[in-house]
Amino acid sequence: MMDTNSMQNYIKALRSYMDKDYKQMYREKGGIFKYGFLTPGSASYGDCLWDWDSYFSNVALRQILVDVGTDLLEAQEYERGCVLNFLSFTGSDGYMPIMIARNSKREDLVPADIYKENMHKPILAQHAAFLVKQDGKDAEWLRGSFDKMQYYMNNYLYHHKHQPTGLFYWQTDKMIGVDNDPCTFYRPDGSSASIYLNCLMVKELEAMEHLAENLGLLEVAACYGKEREILVEAIREHCYDKRDGFFYNVDINLREVDFSNGEFYHRGMPRHWDCLIQRIDVWSGFMALWAGVATKEQAARVVNRYRETNSFSCEAGVRTLSPQEKMYRVIGSNNPSCWLGPVWIIANYLTFRGLVRYGYLEDARILCEKTIRLLGKDIQTNGVMHEYYSPDDGMPVINPGFQNWNMLVLNMIYWYEGKECVEEF
Repeated sequence: MMDTNSMQNYIKALRSYMDKDYKQMYREKGGIFKYGFLTPGSASYGDCLWDWDSYFSNVALRQILVDVGTDLLEAQEYERGCVLNFLSFTGSDGYMPIMIARNSKREDLVPADIYKENMHKPILAQHAAFLVKQDGKDAEWLRGSFDKMQYYMNNYLYHHKHQPTGLFYWQTDKMIGVDNDPCTFYRPDGSSASIYLNCLMVKELEAMEHLAENLGLLEVAACYGKEREILVEAIREHCYDKRDGFFYNVDINLREVDFSNGEFYHRGMPRHWDCLIQRIDVWSGFMALWAGVATKEQAARVVNRYRETNSFSCEAGVRTLSPQEKMYRVIGSNNPSCWLGPVWIIANYLTFRGLVRYGYLEDARILCEKTIRLLGKDIQTNGVMHEYYSPDDGMPVINPGFQNWNMLVLNMIYWYEGKECVEEF
């Protein structure tokens, strides 16, 4: 149990910092951007619009606006602009860029083969649905661009989905968000059916259903709802490991079963499995709770894994990779950023949300305290927050001034204090 006075001092320091600093996220329209938008708010990321960063920054921003009592209308232009800017770069082929810089050239944003490269993570519909839900179910600002959102979803459904398993996969290891996750990093192209990616897609399909309903497109909504149900079952079947009680990434890079060339030796009993589970302890297995994928029984075993101090649980929150893995390393790095063990606040937050969703409130409370203490100490000591932290001593590792999803700590504070908190869609 943390000292109450220390906790209140950390909360006060964090509130003061965020309440006065949040407008650094606002960027005006101009250059290649038709609309204002939100940026992660750090010099290292500059004048750029990023996919999942802008969404979770927005979830944090809404909590800050509640905290300071500011009119939402000023922020609304930048919030909706995140979604509309990305849609403005999306055509009937459905390709949507991951990141857009103000000085980008339109032709440079589209790869030569759009179906062999990663694109915007499945989080745009969640961003839009979050705003629609927050703003009284007003979806009319999206109506003129909703067809582009459907094109983007069709691209995923028809070109990034492994038909034998029903799971979605990364085309390459570039710009996957969790940069050097060893289940994807330096692995063959098109081989990684990531639990992170698939949990994002579960929520994305749910968001598409919500948006379509609010636009009166009930048949469209039903189709996305059905796709979501199918994906949830696929994740439970292929990504959940009964032996370990955890959700893992899976490898779909298997040789095709084909005897047309006269193959003899395997004919008697060809493989009957469509993927191989990767028993590598990566934090994103906890996203199965965040996305509501886990059954009650599965969730109980996943939470037991979360509590293991020699694996995920640490002084600063949640290790992004277990120290029992040979790839474990805590180091300052850019391109890729290091996800081989350091504590990232987004990992703490999504794990926290999953714990709350399944009713593990004491575990959630302790994780809140760890996150508040981690960032509160950083503010008190250094006057800023950092991109990620050392798991065991909480020392900042890299990129002072990083804001982005770190500011979700305020949403955690509201929950911790028993107040109504802003939640992602």
